[in-house]
Order: sequence, then C-alpha cells, then structure tokens
Amino acid sequence: MSTVWDQRYAQRVQRIQGSAIRELLKVTEQPGTISLAGGLPAGEIFPIEEISAATQRILEKQGQQALQYGTTEGYTPLREFLAQQFQQQGLNVSRDNILITSGSQQGLDLLGKILLNPGDRLLVESPTYMGALQAFNPYEPEYIAVRSDEEGIVTEELEPALQQNPKCIYALPTFQNPSGITFTLERRQQLVELAARYGVPIIEDDPYSQLRFEGEAEPSLLQLEHARQPQEQRDQPYEGNVVMLNTFSKVLTPGLRVAWIVGPAQVIRKLVLAKQGTDLHTATLNQIIAYELTRTGFLEKHVPRIRTLYRARRDAMLAALEEYFPDNVSWTHPQGGLFLWVTLPESIDTAQLLKEALKYRIAFVPGAAFHANGGGSNTMRLSFSNVNEEKIEQGIGRLGKLLHTTLWQA
Repeated sequence: MSTVWDQRYAQRVQRIQGSAIRELLKVTEQPGTISLAGGLPAGEIFPIEEISAATQRILEKQGQQALQYGTTEGYTPLREFLAQQFQQQGLNVSRDNILITSGSQQGLDLLGKILLNPGDRLLVESPTYMGALQAFNPYEPEYIAVRSDEEGIVTEELEPALQQNPKCIYALPTFQNPSGITFTLERRQQLVELAARYGVPIIEDDPYSQLRFEGEAEPSLLQLEHARQPQEQRDQPYEGNVVMLNTFSKVLTPGLRVAWIVGPAQVIRKLVLAKQGTDLHTATLNQIIAYELTRTGFLEKHVPRIRTLYRARRDAMLAALEEYFPDNVSWTHPQGGLFLWVTLPESIDTAQLLKEALKYRIAFVPGAAFHANGGGSNTMRLSFSNVNEEKIEQGIGRLGKLLHTTLWQA
C-alpha cells in the first residue's frame, strides 16, 4: 500500500541494505538450529561479575559523573590510557589523537561521513567486511575491489587500482573478516608504501588482533606508517597516513559498545564534529566501566582465557572440515580471530545452499555479501566463536552431508 512516505525518502535510502547476518539471526533462533553465521563473542566468558562489581564501585564513587553527559571526544582517562598503550609501541600518540566511539561500526560510519562524496572511489579488499560496506554505502562511493589471497591483499594488483585515484583504502590486515587471513609483513609494507606514494590514506580496521592463537604478531599498518616517517616527524604528535579503528567488543563485551579511532589530530577533530550530530557522545558509564577493567589489569588476565577457548573451537572446526567436507572444497586456516572462509566449486551458489542448509538446521553466511562489486557466490563464511566443540562437529557434519549430496547432484 502506497503512503505519503513513499515519495519522501532520500535517494541514499536506496543504497541502504539489510545485513545478511542480522537477518539470519532471526532464523537461527529456531530450536535445534546450529548457527555458524554471526561472529558473536562467546557469551559464557563475558566477565559479568567483574562488570557488575566495577559498575557498583563507579556508581558509589562517581555516580553523578557516570550518569551525566560527557565530552564528545570521550572519557579523558580512557583516552589517556589508550594513548599510553600506543606510546609503549613507540608511537607518539596523545589523547588528542583518539576519539571514543559507540562501537567500531559507528567509527566506520563517521569516517564515511567525513571522507566520502557521492561517486568517490573507495579501495577495498575482495572479500571485505560487509558491515563496512553497509556503513559506506549511504555515502554513495564507487568501489575498487582488489583481490586477496592467503597472504593478504594482492599487492601486484594494488598499484593499478591506486592509479584510479581512490579517496582512501579500507583494509583489515589481521584475522580478516570474513576470511580469517592475516597479511604478511611484506604485503603490509607494500600496502603502506604504495598508499603513501600515491597519497591515499588507509583506514585500518583492527578488532581481532588480540585474539591470536598461534604465530608471531605482525606490526600494524599504523606502526609501519609511523616507522616510515623521518625521525623529525616521529618526534611530533602522530600525523600519518593511517587511521586505525579498534574496540572492546571482542575482548570485553560487545554490549558496552565502546571502541576508538586513533589518527591525526586534524582528522579526529572532524570526526568529533560528525559524532556530535550523531549521538553527542558514547555512553559515559560504559566508557568508565571499560576504563576500570583495563586500568586494573583485568583484560591482561581475561584475554588469554578467550584465546584458549577460541583456539579449541577453531581446532574443532578445522578437524571437522577435514573429516566431513568433500575433497574439492577448500578453506582458510586462521591463526586467530573468529572466522574462516570456505571456497566451493564454482557450480555451487551458497545463497541457494543456505536455503537447504536451514532445513538441516545449520546456518552460515553466503560469501557474496562480502564482495563489493559482486562475485563470491561459491564462498561462505563460518564462525567458530559462539558454538562449543560438540555443536561445531554436529554442524559441520550436517553441512558436509548436504555438500556431498549437492555436489553429487551437480
């Protein structure tokens, strides 16, 4: 039925699409369904008691401040604490280089708001995080998608893409969502150097780097950008070519919605103005809770527990894939994070496969949603973070049975 509203929506609304994962969450609430779809942190290790105790202390000692409006930039002690962490990595970062946001998703939206005009080119990996595409789409960019392989973004294809004059680059170099891959040091260095040569800034999304199960950590793009600069610039407050997003969602709890952006002070000032018109500031109480649990050293003890749990679940999924999936199916071997990526024969459309999988009471995310310019219909993302080892084996077993049947019929 047509209403007066139908002719009143802004044109950008046509670019706003629903999340395949959010829609799947509704379906997977059905009893007996095993969801390997959404990248939800494991709720059983949320620090409920510690958050409860911290909240009580905060309300008793600084309740009026915690329940009051705050500055848009964020809770000053939290920003200073985060700045100190970057300083320990050798980065000249102060609180003026940091903005607290209501989750990294808000950070992506704010960056799109201050950087993108309709028709601007935005360089992304293929595949890339669908939530970033959702955040950027209303600002009407055109995407330049550069292929990734098991070592990260394919830098041989990066320079021709940079010659198309993109406004900026969006990259997830560590335990990428959706693929789980991690850029090698060589690929990271090449990306930072090429971006600097062409004068294209980089948005580095880094929500998973603390969740490493094996291997040695690589320097962030932010660190490499800092190291690239002459000493006299390194001695000054950070003004480099990389902006980084990070979050407490994966190591504390996503329900707090506390994340941050670190970047040049001039960029942070623009983001502050954009955030003022969005939500004024991130919830004060939530910021202080996050600060209390970090300054006391709780996270240093808590994160290893998360790594141990997720490693066991990743190992269970890899073992189940080896046992139950057909020989002509391949998958990534993430060293950390929440996800892995499955590639099927080109004859299989995973969107159609999902419809059958739900009959088996098993859910995954079809891969096409992670490709900015189409493609990827024969791929899928699997998450191991929010399902125990027994259910992972059951779920992969169900999916493997379906794949054997589907491939035999094909």
